[in-house]
Amino acid sequence: MHCGVDEAGRGSVMGPLVVGAVFVDSDEPLTSIGVKDSKKLTPKRREAMYDEITAVAQWTVVIASAADVDARRKEMSLNDVELNMFAEACSVRKASTVYADCPDVNEASFAHRLGALVPHAEIIAKHKADDTYPVVSAASIVAKVTRDRMMDDIRAEFGTNIGSGYPSDHYTMDFIAGWIKENGRAPEHVRCSWEPVRQMLSARKNTKISDW
Repeated sequence: MHCGVDEAGRGSVMGPLVVGAVFVDSDEPLTSIGVKDSKKLTPKRREAMYDEITAVAQWTVVIASAADVDARRKEMSLNDVELNMFAEACSVRKASTVYADCPDVNEASFAHRLGALVPHAEIIAKHKADDTYPVVSAASIVAKVTRDRMMDDIRAEFGTNIGSGYPSDHYTMDFIAGWIKENGRAPEHVRCSWEPVRQMLSARKNTKISDW
């Protein structure tokens, strides 16, 4: 059995960080589905592939909320947060080989550190592994669809357009800025450790009442 592991939401300012792991004895069921990097699929196709993947493979997800990410970032780098989540996800089954989409600039270092946490498996950590290994492509789809569904729930909770949750999305940043201006604090599900949010909170704190 081998495993692929990937994440969704690493760079987001709002919403969870989700790590997906997929376990298969052979890539054949995945290649027959036509899996590819989740970012290259439409939302509709990702949803369909999610159902197909979870029907033919063993899988799991590990989720860190925005508050979880903030708490962990006080003690470690984002790469280390992801490293620990990767290890948790791929340790659910005893795969002989783990293929990981590497978040670190140093592939060998990340593979070595992940191997120390998952000693039963050979670790292959590569940049853009979701383009190379079908099992990692499948993991990226599982992670992405899981996160998208959670973002839908968050969107419904606020009852407004919060965008994708990424700092490049003006809907997300406008929503956060407006909430902070009105309430003096960040909304739930926002990573307050992210620099853009820290700047907004600092600006709000330093705003005089007469400036409101």
